[in-house]
Amino acid sequence: MTETFPTKSLQLSSLVEHLDSPGLPAEGQGGRVVMFLNEVEVAPPGDDEVIVRVEAAPINPSDLGLAFGGADISAAVSEGTPIRPAISAPIAASVMRSAVGRVGMALPVGNEGAGTVVAAGSSDAAQALLHKTVAVAGGGMYAQYRRVKASICAELPEGTSAVEGASSFVNPMTVLGMLETMRMEGHTAIVHTAAASNLGQMLNRVCIDEGVPLVNVVRRAGQQDLLREAGAKYVCNTESDTFMADLTEAIAATSATLGFDAVGGGRLAGQILAAMEAAAVAKMPAFSRYGSDTHKQVYIYGSLDRGPTELHRSFGMSWGLGGWLLTPLLAKIGPAAVDAMRRKVTSNLKTLFASSYTREVSLAEALSLDAVKDYARQGTGSKYLIRPHLA
Repeated sequence: MTETFPTKSLQLSSLVEHLDSPGLPAEGQGGRVVMFLNEVEVAPPGDDEVIVRVEAAPINPSDLGLAFGGADISAAVSEGTPIRPAISAPIAASVMRSAVGRVGMALPVGNEGAGTVVAAGSSDAAQALLHKTVAVAGGGMYAQYRRVKASICAELPEGTSAVEGASSFVNPMTVLGMLETMRMEGHTAIVHTAAASNLGQMLNRVCIDEGVPLVNVVRRAGQQDLLREAGAKYVCNTESDTFMADLTEAIAATSATLGFDAVGGGRLAGQILAAMEAAAVAKMPAFSRYGSDTHKQVYIYGSLDRGPTELHRSFGMSWGLGGWLLTPLLAKIGPAAVDAMRRKVTSNLKTLFASSYTREVSLAEALSLDAVKDYARQGTGSKYLIRPHLA
């Protein structure tokens, strides 16, 4: 270690508690989540570790499950003090059953972020990062300082700021993972929902760049305009009276047989399968009572709607609906492919994989009730960036 650094750091953590008694919740009993700032020790780095001064960390939808524990954020209340704020929100009994394993545990939040390496262990790999700006996907990134393995740090290109590199893993690697899944499974085009999100806009840019047909599904006319101005050819609005006809036409034009659904609940996944089937049936030379033999696949990868997924089976017998996560895909394709994806992201951070934010907040401001209710709705235009060293 060749630098000095603070030995304490503020960190945003999430704690699930049982309402009525300590310990694990009993069947049928509810609880609450508390998000708060706590001070943690920062130990010196080991030989192959570094200390990162975290300068920017995005709030992604994938962070909210850990942060809120399935709580009802509409009923959240403020706690704590102006210097050390906290928020709490109730968790229904049905949700508490899935939170048993984390009751009483203060879990650090924040999947990814970027900052400057201010101290390094003795290994060559660690020393090579000293004073460099790096991106890290190591968890616990809503903190002022983070001790991590040097091997999980990605050095950012010269002239790239921590803000520009803060979202260099979750969304970009998810986009590339979707394209990798498409190719591995033999599809040639994609249908994507919540397409006006930061991730959706990124997927649109990458698909245009790589010549992959993409059907974008949004829920407002303004979002259609946003994507069309960005070069999207196919944009379908779920609120339109002609949504199903528009979706079927776009799928027929692109031959899309793969969908990624960020919504999860409701009818949308089934509607995509139905439109895929209608497009396939229209091309069949003869009628079949079993529908088309074209396999249609939709993966749910988000939970914007936490209600039940509704399937009205009008899509034949050759279809699949499942869950999709980035981490298992990366394990499946192996380190060499993952490294290639990371290099592509790093070299295009200011173009294809650029992210934009609605608001920058300090750690304390991230716990204000207004901010929490805004970014928790996961709507277009509510992308927050935490700047841990803001006053």
